[in-house]
Amino acid sequence: MDCKHFGICGSCGLYMLSYAEQLKQKEEKVSALLTPFWQGKLEVFDSPDAHYRARAEFRIWHEDERCDYAMGNIEKKGAVTIKECPKVIESIEERMWKLLEKINASQDVLKQRLFSVEFLATTTDECLVTLLYHRKLDNTWSQEAKLLETELNCKIMGRSRKQKVILSDEFVTEKLDIDGKTFTYLQYESGFTQPNPAVNVKMIEWAVVQAKKVGHGDFLESYCGLGNFTLPLSHYFDKVLATEISKRSIHAALQNCKLNDINNITFARLASEEMTEALNGVREFSRLKDIDLKSYDFSTVLVDPPRAGLDEGTIALISNIDHIIYISCNPETLARDLETLTKTHVVLEAAVYDQFPHTEHVESGVFLQKR
Repeated sequence: MDCKHFGICGSCGLYMLSYAEQLKQKEEKVSALLTPFWQGKLEVFDSPDAHYRARAEFRIWHEDERCDYAMGNIEKKGAVTIKECPKVIESIEERMWKLLEKINASQDVLKQRLFSVEFLATTTDECLVTLLYHRKLDNTWSQEAKLLETELNCKIMGRSRKQKVILSDEFVTEKLDIDGKTFTYLQYESGFTQPNPAVNVKMIEWAVVQAKKVGHGDFLESYCGLGNFTLPLSHYFDKVLATEISKRSIHAALQNCKLNDINNITFARLASEEMTEALNGVREFSRLKDIDLKSYDFSTVLVDPPRAGLDEGTIALISNIDHIIYISCNPETLARDLETLTKTHVVLEAAVYDQFPHTEHVESGVFLQKR
């Protein structure tokens, strides 16, 4: 990928290296962190070099009666306006510049006090655009934005303080081919989604390979989100209990189960710490009143925590489960957690996933089995 804003825009920091060099650097970083626990070869899953991001957010810069997209400066001092962004997938790229033209031509209806634009798109050419404002949105705004939906062939939402205006839908529908099956996911505007669809499929398929090695018992998942991993992996277990703290994500996950005709998953709205307390019998939760926790016999657990990694209680809980699939967005906290997990388990497989080319960020995964 080449971009005229390399070295100025702070979004891509590894612009001096070729993509092959970036990937090698990330592999070496994760390998060094995992060496105390894993001496085998890492599986490395690369990304398309350009047009890989299906989620993007841009500031709006106002100057001389004109709006432009802006990103943070690479020196973290202010912002830089941009004229291209080749990392976004084609369904965003083909709309974002037309959208900017329409905003600038709107005589303040769409432009006034607009401060940010968010894009959520799919590999099937759906696109949801959210316009964020520092003012209340009225019917005039809705009428003009509705026309814009038709002109750009996309869905548009408006947000301001304590206000959300949905003109058609607040989600897009993604279809991913995973391990010979097609899965349908509703992805909501305010919910978490994996930003790189191509690498997301590779991550899920790697987890499926590990699940197939077990292929029995019940499956526990923490931080399940909208069911990204849950739905494909559910085919290899008897029953599934998946937990997530976000109401919106649980709502999407339940819808996604229906869309994919999957009936062996129970979703519970619990934080990771609450899941541990519930399964250990420390606390009772009204949210679990219809779920018989004692009926589960977990053979496998998948965790996909935030950058802070796992809390001590969750580590203690999953240390009692035979197989662990740990997906990590921070190899440093993964290595920290493995110091404890490898007292009871051995690492059988490890992988690197490049969700964010041209940045320092790297995702990784390990598969562990009880000693």
